[in-house]
Amino acid sequence: MKFQLNWSSDRASRPSHGRKWVGLGGQIKVVGRSALCTLFVTLSLGFAGQASAAERLTLRLGPFAQSVAIADLENFAETGEVSTTLKPFSTVLTPQVRQLLSRRLQIDPNMTEKFIDDLLRSSDGARLLEKIGLALPESNVEQLQAALFLAARQANGLSVLSFLRAYPEDEVVVDASSAIAIALQLNTSYWQSQAIGPLLEEELTVTDGATFRPSFDPAETGRQYVQEQTLRLRDRERKRTILVDFYWAYNTSGPLIILSHGFGSDRRFLTYLAHHLASHGFTVASLEHPGSNYNWINGIALGGNPGTLLPASEFIDRPKDVSFVLDQLEKINQEYGRLRGKLNTRQVSIIGHSLGGYTALALAGGEVNLEEVKQFCKNRSPIGRSPADWFQCAAADLPEGRVNLRDERIVQVTALNTVTGRLFGSKGLTQVSVPTLILTGTDDAITPSLDHQLRAFAQLSGPKYLLSAIGGTHLSVTDRANLNDALARSTLVKERIGDEVEPLRQLIRGVSLAFIKQLTPEAEIYQPFLTPAYAQSLSTSTVSLRLSTELPPTMATWLQVLSVGEQRIALSLPKVSISAIASYFSRPAKVVSQVNCCTTGELGEVFTDLLYHHHQRLSGLS
Repeated sequence: MKFQLNWSSDRASRPSHGRKWVGLGGQIKVVGRSALCTLFVTLSLGFAGQASAAERLTLRLGPFAQSVAIADLENFAETGEVSTTLKPFSTVLTPQVRQLLSRRLQIDPNMTEKFIDDLLRSSDGARLLEKIGLALPESNVEQLQAALFLAARQANGLSVLSFLRAYPEDEVVVDASSAIAIALQLNTSYWQSQAIGPLLEEELTVTDGATFRPSFDPAETGRQYVQEQTLRLRDRERKRTILVDFYWAYNTSGPLIILSHGFGSDRRFLTYLAHHLASHGFTVASLEHPGSNYNWINGIALGGNPGTLLPASEFIDRPKDVSFVLDQLEKINQEYGRLRGKLNTRQVSIIGHSLGGYTALALAGGEVNLEEVKQFCKNRSPIGRSPADWFQCAAADLPEGRVNLRDERIVQVTALNTVTGRLFGSKGLTQVSVPTLILTGTDDAITPSLDHQLRAFAQLSGPKYLLSAIGGTHLSVTDRANLNDALARSTLVKERIGDEVEPLRQLIRGVSLAFIKQLTPEAEIYQPFLTPAYAQSLSTSTVSLRLSTELPPTMATWLQVLSVGEQRIALSLPKVSISAIASYFSRPAKVVSQVNCCTTGELGEVFTDLLYHHHQRLSGLS
């Protein structure tokens, strides 16, 4: 028996109202074939009764709630007109959203029962219901199944609006944070990175990974006692106060290490790494950027463009924060005190996470390309983009002119889950010739691997290392003690931060020490820990770890494919997983694998508020 599924963008007519269906509650489960048949009969009988169904939709964000009539959404889908109640959401009611609301799936009425039954019995169908359940927190599985079944039976097909109309309650309540979180997880950059994860794992595998037996462990704490001190440095010219935490030992030697945190974090984000490096005889200075730290996002008034969250000036001020601190430390190093003689500001290794990775690369000579940033950001809607794709657009408001923030004192860079995107354009990072180590996590939905780390790694012209954490997320390397509830929940997506990623943190301790030791007379002793075998030896079933000095050929091909934009093209790709490549270009419907993906936190409210109040400012971006 055959049946056809046809997508159409015509507006679906409003379905007849069915009897209110009272769900039984309980855990989410899939109704079997016999139960679905009973459900079908029951609903069909009730359908003729013309009882009430959903008339309104309420969007909730914490204490904020806005109710709109589904009829207004239907009218918007048909005419493009925005009613008074829809005005607060007018900036996100784009033509793309209108098309999404109007799109419908037509199913042969004789095959509806089989189609829905097959869907709900599949693993993808079960995950689909679970995802919908996150966005509709007051629903239960029976209500969702009933709405899906009734909507699919409509003459004009299944659509978002027909599903809402068929929902067996007077009102549909939508949790905006969860709905937006699901959309963020479905951003194109993230799924590209998901697709290349298995390729990185396979092509970077070495045969001696399981037999790597070093004579010592660089991830173990060193023998020196670590002292700590916090300084408050005031940059009067830029009116910025910068807090710096110092970690050092009695016998200090080698380069000074600077730590630069990411957006919405603070100077304690890598405390475990700072202690580790200091215990091996290095002085570590972890500074806090006042225009993009955790306190900053708590104090800002949210608005509709990325410049509200992250001022364009921060892309200049962050690197200048580091240069200012180095200037001050050079003076302190000559003064009487506990830090005298322990601050080697002439030779600096910088470690940056996320936006701190951008900071480090800019200081190492990476040149910001405003023209490419502005071209990318002409359409500033965050829908369909990763958070990092959205944040980089704040830089589009920088004044015209060459942006060069290089500091010659920076002789080595470690960029963890770095933000790059289009910030440095297609050639800006070719100016970075100092030794650079980049960490990428293939499950990072905030700064997706392919667009923010692999593209950057390919540009680097100096000695370089790529550390790949297949299964690692954006916060996997950060200090667990510093991940308080608000910060841990703030990324909207599932983060791996517990014991399951401890081997990754162990690898960061070992590789970071070995990398920095390359600037000392002990370079040769630590070189074995900058090999593929060392990284692979720490792999687990949860996170596979790989280290390489160049991209595998497959990744080079991917970057070439992406450079042509959204075109569908045919390529000869030897040794490439064709199904992985095809899955991206064919863009099939895909369901996020993590069930409990999201909870409301600081950045959760930030991103959702952006979607509510977002407006596209195209002037000045040409």
